[in-house]
Amino acid sequence: MANGEAHITGTVWKIEVKVGDKVEPGTTLVILESMKMEMPVEAEEAGTVKEIRCKEAQSVNEGDVLVVFE
Repeated sequence: MANGEAHITGTVWKIEVKVGDKVEPGTTLVILESMKMEMPVEAEEAGTVKEIRCKEAQSVNEGDVLVVFE
């Protein structure tokens, strides 16, 4: 099982996937906003989205699991 983790502390600006979506390496899962910059969280491997653990406008910390896929 793989995870899409926040690589910075920021706010979830937009969720780009939904449960059941198939993703490939490089697929944008979530877009974070920090210091007025948008930064994508991308899948590092292929899989199917099983769980989304964040909501838009939610504050997250570096290392938080945002999306679970396998």
